[in-house]
Amino acid sequence: MLMQGLDVPVINQFGLRPAIVKGTKNQIAPLTINKDVDKLELLKGVTTFNFHMHLPHYALTTEDTTSVHVLSRQPIDLDRPHPFTAAGNREFNSCIWMPPQGKRGGHILLADSTIFTTLFGGTDSLQHFWHNVATM
Repeated sequence: MLMQGLDVPVINQFGLRPAIVKGTKNQIAPLTINKDVDKLELLKGVTTFNFHMHLPHYALTTEDTTSVHVLSRQPIDLDRPHPFTAAGNREFNSCIWMPPQGKRGGHILLADSTIFTTLFGGTDSLQHFWHNVATM
């Protein structure tokens, strides 16, 4: 309802387990960052967010690539069967940015609430991320 009310063309879809670095228990695999659309450099110096057992896939509900940008995608743990990976998907949208446009006077940034804490790891990358957000 909130995203619909803000005219955000995204649905929070699935709870997917992120991939981890082979040989570790909870070191999350690096993000795939779309640097070409990260105009504000929000993900500069960021390699991961943090590990959590299930993270949302932010599915776009529009083809309009001027109003909504996928900044990062997270590799999925392929050892955990899921219809999303059975359909051939290997990553999920993990961070979405919507620049000011039309009636929207500010930026909208969508990411899982776990990136507000270092409780789940990812400390260095999270420091970079929040520094980038604070200084944008």
